[in-house]
Amino acid sequence: MYATVLHGPEDIRYEQVADPTILAPTDAIIQLSATCICGSDLWPYRGIATNDQPMHMGHEYCGVVIEVGREVRNIKPGQFVVGSFCLSDNTCPHCQFGFQSSCMQREFMTGAQAPYARVPLADGTLVATTEMPDTIMVQHMLAVSDVLGTGWYGAVAAGVREGGTVVVVGDGAVGLMAVMAAQQLGAERIIAMSRHESRQKLAREFGATDIVQERGEDGIARIMDLTDGIGVESVVEAVGMEQSMQQAMGACRPGGTIGYVGVPHGVSFDGQQLFFKQQRMLGGPAPVRRFLPDLMDRVLQGRIQPGKVFDLVLPLDQVAEGYRAMDERRAIKTMLTV
Repeated sequence: MYATVLHGPEDIRYEQVADPTILAPTDAIIQLSATCICGSDLWPYRGIATNDQPMHMGHEYCGVVIEVGREVRNIKPGQFVVGSFCLSDNTCPHCQFGFQSSCMQREFMTGAQAPYARVPLADGTLVATTEMPDTIMVQHMLAVSDVLGTGWYGAVAAGVREGGTVVVVGDGAVGLMAVMAAQQLGAERIIAMSRHESRQKLAREFGATDIVQERGEDGIARIMDLTDGIGVESVVEAVGMEQSMQQAMGACRPGGTIGYVGVPHGVSFDGQQLFFKQQRMLGGPAPVRRFLPDLMDRVLQGRIQPGKVFDLVLPLDQVAEGYRAMDERRAIKTMLTV
């Protein structure tokens, strides 16, 4: 088959690779219904996160099971499934505590920007629907597999509550999904930090009540103006850079909580600053599997439409253009049809 392989910075190729096969008895092989490009894929694409050998790209996926290993019990060929980028058995103590992204058997999904993919730990990772979704529903289900689950975790980690006030730092796909999550979790005021008109519009559609365009100290000052100098009790940090983390900490009130889901690059903390700010922090790789059944139900019931975050749809063989469009911020998130 042909699949997406990164050979070096900005060197993304759609090239012939071996078909995936069952390697462990807990594996499944799925035929992708759709796949997409993640913001975190841009780190190695830009050369910020390096790898010394070609990388098979893609970790967001949904599709139809075509083969399972001999120890797979709950997932069957012919089912439509959604899975997480963190592969988990869903039974170990960490999984049972709700942190499947720290599963004692954890692996990370790779190779999903392709027509077919191998999914290890299939029983614990995949969640099946009862019916085969249509094309529009597939788009929403694809968003559930990572970006919505990550934004949702950011909101949960930030302690978003009914009637609360939330700041979302970052207007990429995860930040926009965090806005949707905050709205679904009952926040009364949702402040999205964004400089881009198209992203502001989508943030408003997903539930943002305020838009802050300023960044850095000016952004913090604007948040303080909006909150009578108090700050907010919940902040979702969805970027992973030093400035975005400082914005998050500056917007968060004492006793508040920061949920950080942007993969950190160049972020450092000062111990005394952390001590005197008195802020809670929880983040890391999102345990998407914890939220999959609920989020899939919300999509199937028509309560949310996370697939609207895909503002560029390309055939899989044009994946290189999809990367360029996201890197140049011409697209929020690229969906790849298989």
